[in-house]
Amino acid sequence: QVRLVESGGGSVQAGGSLRLSCAASGLVGRRYCLGWFRQAPGKEREGVARMDSFSSSSWHADSVKGRFTISQDNAKNMLYLQMNSLKPEDTAVYYCAADPRCPPKIVQFNSRGQGTQVTVSA
Repeated sequence: QVRLVESGGGSVQAGGSLRLSCAASGLVGRRYCLGWFRQAPGKEREGVARMDSFSSSSWHADSVKGRFTISQDNAKNMLYLQMNSLKPEDTAVYYCAADPRCPPKIVQFNSRGQGTQVTVSA
């Protein structure tokens, strides 16, 4: 059974940085697509970044490209999202997600964590 637990959220001023972490269990021995999506109040869920657990190939949404970076540490079963140059519009609950089927959208991934709040003030 896959279990994902996020940490690292918080409050930061615009221009600041945060690193989100996701501790994963139950992913051993097979390829997964891993990713982050976010949901702001009153808005639809938005895929932020994803990567292949075997090849480490990655994708980032245009809205975060050049500012956010997804990475993994296979030895520690950790997934990260480094967020730099944060903007108020990045304020949302951020979720870690995983799925061996690798559906086209991150919000379709069948395992997700409980989320961590990121608040960026102007």
